[in-house]
Amino acid sequence: MKVWVLHLALLAVLFSAQFWLSPYHATNLVRIMVLAVFAMGYNLAFGYTGLLSLGHALLLAAGMYAAGLPAQLWGWSAGPAFIAGVAGGGLMAAAVGLLALRTAGVSFMIVTLMFAQAGFLTLLYFAPITGGDDGFALANASRRIFGFDLSADTPRFLAAFVIFALGLLASLALVRSPFGRSMVAMRENEERSRMLGYNPFMVKLAALACSGLYAGAAGAAYALLFGYAGASFATIQYSILPMLYVLLGGAGTTLGPFLGALVMFALIEAASGLTSAYFFLVGAALVALVLFAPKGILGTIRERWVRWLP
Repeated sequence: MKVWVLHLALLAVLFSAQFWLSPYHATNLVRIMVLAVFAMGYNLAFGYTGLLSLGHALLLAAGMYAAGLPAQLWGWSAGPAFIAGVAGGGLMAAAVGLLALRTAGVSFMIVTLMFAQAGFLTLLYFAPITGGDDGFALANASRRIFGFDLSADTPRFLAAFVIFALGLLASLALVRSPFGRSMVAMRENEERSRMLGYNPFMVKLAALACSGLYAGAAGAAYALLFGYAGASFATIQYSILPMLYVLLGGAGTTLGPFLGALVMFALIEAASGLTSAYFFLVGAALVALVLFAPKGILGTIRERWVRWLP
């Protein structure tokens, strides 16, 4: 019960933020919530199942273009486009997983990176359609859902909040379910899990597909809420970012991805106001975290003080 109360309390605070934050900070919070959904998906694969992927940018871009291209080319509204984006991320993850999961460890990491790079180059090759590095802007007519214009501040915030809330609660329910326990079993001891009758390949594939659904939702949400889709979202940077968010907040914790995204965004915002070499300060903070809290912020808190944190 305490776990659900904690998560609902966070959602209540986030919902109220639209009333006391400035428009600038509210827009930043929308970005944080969308990126946190992306990190939640990465956490399911890495934090709970032990799949260290460097190809999640491909899944983000798949969701972004699966939503953005129908909206741009065929005038789809935001609702169907978002559903297509979620499905695009999940299907891409399943397709990559069918091949990449035949490897393990460093090999898996390299194979997923290769798929992501191939996806990025494909987007560049078909630049007349995808927009390449420049990308393309979505027409406001395609950014409407139930009569609300997602380019306006309040509808955009509420849409991001609903997506984040559903993602967070679904993640909590998933990791506390029997399937979630089997994911953790794959991470802790795959061979023993096999002896108990589990099929590691299918469990990992299902976990990766769930991760892809989250990545697709984040990509589709970013395209629809901010009216832009571009190949830059398929670069290695967007495979590294969710990993940093998860490691910073706490891998294998349901609230870690959001906390990591929030802290990282705040670090970059504060450091960029002090120096042009702001990534140096961000990197120093991350090194300090690895040295003094290797399990991340919430992971360390759970280990030392609050053991009931999920």
